[in-house]
Amino acid sequence: MRIISLVPAGTEIVFALGLERDVVAVSHECDYPPRARDLPRLTQSAIGGAPRTSAEIDAA
Repeated sequence: MRIISLVPAGTEIVFALGLERDVVAVSHECDYPPRARDLPRLTQSAIGGAPRTSAEIDAA
């Protein structure tokens, strides 16, 4: 089985179930457990890394 997790809570659950060896990729938001940070990322933020106000985010 191969698992791709696109939701951080889902990643945590999969790891808690002992299925971490089956996880092949995660989203850019999946950072826990720490071992998830070493997996390939399949998504990225469309907003970017610079701090923005809520109005700037809404306009993006």
